[in-house]
Amino acid sequence: MSALLLEDVAASDLDVKPKPARHSLESARWLVFRYAPVALFSLKLSRATSTAGKTLLVPTPYAVKMAFVDAGLRHGLAGDADELVKALAKANVRIGVPRHACVTGTIQMVRQETRQIERKRNPGLPWHRANIAMREFVHYQGDLRLAFDRDTCNSELAVLLRQVAPALNYLGKRGSFFQYLGYSVEQHLDSTFTQAVDKEPVDSIAGGHRATLDDFGAGATFDALNSFSPTEIKWEIHRRFVETFVPLSAYNTGPGFIHYCRPGAIL
Repeated sequence: MSALLLEDVAASDLDVKPKPARHSLESARWLVFRYAPVALFSLKLSRATSTAGKTLLVPTPYAVKMAFVDAGLRHGLAGDADELVKALAKANVRIGVPRHACVTGTIQMVRQETRQIERKRNPGLPWHRANIAMREFVHYQGDLRLAFDRDTCNSELAVLLRQVAPALNYLGKRGSFFQYLGYSVEQHLDSTFTQAVDKEPVDSIAGGHRATLDDFGAGATFDALNSFSPTEIKWEIHRRFVETFVPLSAYNTGPGFIHYCRPGAIL
């Protein structure tokens, strides 16, 4: 994939050779940020229960955008939070999957809030009690890439994304840490990036699976998406689900694990 590297990290440190530029920053359509996984990844589907649920193999566009909102506000790089959310709601985001993803499952002890109806029946019950929960974690081999369609981003957002990207250090569940490597501009994305099903027929894409990923809705606001706000989130307005093709297919399975790989990763 030909790219004009805009070096935030020295090429020698990344062990890559600079490639000749075929397009300029102004003409390139996609702004691609690259991250190296430094911890296990985990992110349950929004519809999953609190005690069980399989992990997704990649971050959702919603998780990516919220990570940029969080990093931008924490480091004082974003001005008006509501304007940032509204700009990101219009942005098209695609995820470049790593070469390999291995999912392992485990049972953990957790503290779970006692249901209110049970506390009313028995006032002596504690607010939290011990319980067990199924948890899945993903081990990545290879970089994860976040691609923003510049045709859907205004100029101010494109500049802000480049400023905030190095400050982003986790995606999905807290503890799913990533290390920023740099960014590049691309005219086209290859088949290793996710694709909304309604944009391209699934039959024309080989080697992968479908997943339901959430994203900002067209009417998303910071007040609605803020976890500390009493405003109720309305589906299809503030937040929406998108059927997405993820180019990772099962390659091998065994007791307690499933190994996925992207097309061409296994020769």
